[in-house]
Amino acid sequence: MTENRGEYTIALAGNPNVGKSTVFNNFTGLHQHTGNWPGKTVENTQGEFVFNKRRYIIRDLPGTYSLTPNSAEEMVTSDYIKSGDYDALVIVVDASCMERNIRFAVSIIEYVRSKVIVCVNLIDEAEKRGIEIDSSKMSELLGVPVVKTAARSGKGMRELKKEIERICHEKSTCRNGESPNDLSELPELILQECCTYKTPDTDKRDRQIDKILMSKKFGIPVMLLMLALIFLITISGANIPSELLNKGFGILGDKLRSLLSDIHCTEIIISALIDGVYNSLTWIISVMLPPMAIFFPLFTLLEDSGYLPRIAFNLDSIFRKANAHGKQSLTIAMGFGCNACGVTGCRIIDSKRERLIAIITNSLVPCNGRFPMLIAVIGMFFAVNTSVQSLILLSLIILSVAVTLICSKILAKTVLKGVGSSFVLELPPYRRPQIGKVIVRSIFDRTVFVLLRAMAAAAPAGLLIWILANVKIGDNAVLVYLTQALDPFGRVIGLDGAVLCAFILGFPANEIVLPLVLMIYTSGGSLAEIPDLMQFREILIANGWTSVTAVCMLIFSLFHFPCSTTCLTIWKETHSKKWTALSFVTPLAVGVTLCFLINSIAVLIF
Repeated sequence: MTENRGEYTIALAGNPNVGKSTVFNNFTGLHQHTGNWPGKTVENTQGEFVFNKRRYIIRDLPGTYSLTPNSAEEMVTSDYIKSGDYDALVIVVDASCMERNIRFAVSIIEYVRSKVIVCVNLIDEAEKRGIEIDSSKMSELLGVPVVKTAARSGKGMRELKKEIERICHEKSTCRNGESPNDLSELPELILQECCTYKTPDTDKRDRQIDKILMSKKFGIPVMLLMLALIFLITISGANIPSELLNKGFGILGDKLRSLLSDIHCTEIIISALIDGVYNSLTWIISVMLPPMAIFFPLFTLLEDSGYLPRIAFNLDSIFRKANAHGKQSLTIAMGFGCNACGVTGCRIIDSKRERLIAIITNSLVPCNGRFPMLIAVIGMFFAVNTSVQSLILLSLIILSVAVTLICSKILAKTVLKGVGSSFVLELPPYRRPQIGKVIVRSIFDRTVFVLLRAMAAAAPAGLLIWILANVKIGDNAVLVYLTQALDPFGRVIGLDGAVLCAFILGFPANEIVLPLVLMIYTSGGSLAEIPDLMQFREILIANGWTSVTAVCMLIFSLFHFPCSTTCLTIWKETHSKKWTALSFVTPLAVGVTLCFLINSIAVLIF
């Protein structure tokens, strides 16, 4: 609690999927930041807003079902609520699921008994389902203020701010200074007296939809169709923006080169800065930004609509057979956008053992940075048509998920033995996504976050690549000697030294692997724009590529060591060199083994 009376601390608590984040975002807008709670890897989202010339700091506590903690997230929420280190505590409940949410609210009121406000959110959805909430009667029974809101549209949010302001000044939420009523029977009493159901079966529509989307017959095929559609839109939609960005950066690069020349920089410095650092940075931005700006909003739309938890439900039995946690399916889905985001998402898994399994295997699924590489190789050697490319890409993704399950089972039977845990998966109602807010949230929370991390790693990598390509020992550049040293091993697994060298130097960001391959094959001194795919194909064939090489390239692109951003994230999440090293080695071992087998079979056949 703050001592400065011009500033107040507000805590936001509630079950998962009650619209708590929407309330938080409505309060804070863009005035928010994310970190970790002291001594924990649990996310700490904090923001601020000003109301009637007073500043309020608001903390969005991790969603939980009980004050009895079963995970690190729940422990943070429980400890903070019990500490009383806030001026007001807002408990968010879902108006359409009162019978479940109100019990948690009552347990908090019973413990805290002051400074509490109940925010009955999603009142618009409740009304559509024929549910009416008597907030005055509920407030009378609970002995605390009750405010009805629809945070998505902003309805009731000003009234909630007024109640927060009043609580921060009066220091008590109990009506007339009295303690709340006896709370032991309140949950049942509030359904009986505060909730009116005009429609007998309020969940009928959702259950009808779930008969299709969650059925054994249609659930997984529909999920695969949706993923294929997302990839198709991402692939087809990213090409033109990428080309425009690349051309724009090329023009800007020429101007920067002229500017550096005008201020009398030496040619070697100009080359290092432009051909090394600048070209690496701009290549990553032009290749990485458009697909991320498409994929993340589409993925977030699935999340916002309520469909994502249903994917976890459909895949739960499959993951259990692999001795993995059902929620790992959600972290895999997050990994398609960025493996680092997927690793962070593993926090939703309560069991430490199963969380480690999910972290170690997350890099086995292709991230957004690998998609352009996969698409390019597919387009050059196997399919020109975008629809066929999407189907082949989807097949590779299914393969990566299958390998993830196999590796998860192996880990669960060896270094991470243990008994599988159960979990509660709450299925939120289907909602119409807020497209505008989804785009803004996905761009700022995910796209920009991932892009900045990749750029931070790419800048020094670009300089290193330039040094290796331009500093000579004898008649050859250092890069040539490195390529020659790796070539024997590369040939054994169906690739060559140039490809392996490109993957190693592409450790900061997978987006630069193909440009590096082109640079090595053409003996260039800097990353160059990839020409027309058919021209690039001819360059690859001239350097010994065959259809077998292309297949091994696809496999190694799927399964190799995670990028530097993901490795750093793994270390931050596990605080262990051992698990970080295992996360690095596992996908690499899979890739090397599969490529070796494919190449060996090809040698025997051909």
